[in-house]
Amino acid sequence: MRDLRQDYSDIQSMKFQDDGVIPNHPHLPVLLYKGVWRTEPTRAESDLNRNGWGNSWINGVYDYHHYHSNAHEALAVMSGFVKLIIGGENGKKVYLESGDVVVLPAGTGHKRLEASPDFRIAGAYPGGMGYNTRTGKPGERPEALQEILEVPVPGTDPVYGEGGPLTKLWLNHRV
Repeated sequence: MRDLRQDYSDIQSMKFQDDGVIPNHPHLPVLLYKGVWRTEPTRAESDLNRNGWGNSWINGVYDYHHYHSNAHEALAVMSGFVKLIIGGENGKKVYLESGDVVVLPAGTGHKRLEASPDFRIAGAYPGGMGYNTRTGKPGERPEALQEILEVPVPGTDPVYGEGGPLTKLWLNHRV
């Protein structure tokens, strides 16, 4: 079991605006946990599940902009590295390596720009909820915007579980 005693000051928070194609979340920031699972990255999927984030998978990240309008998503790098762009075409480039976790609120665009040959990532969703994949097509936008607002703040943090920082950080941003 990991020592979870810390002040969470190493968690980075990033906010993205709607760019007209990728809505991003209107209130909740992306959370980046750098190196949090560095010592045991291969346990990422089971740790996400233990912390109440299920419907998990292990694979990669699509090389096109996409988002999930009906679910928040946690992505944990199990091996290698990946460079993502988060927030749409004019978003932020983020470098993730083994042991890093990023939590994307519903509506947050993400795309793989490059990855190492050994790159593997685990994805999971709060409470094991199902998820859709949207790409920013104009016809999907009205429904997607409504779905994003209806996704509740999770009851647990994907890294620290019950009482973890995500619930506190996100509740402070909710309007």
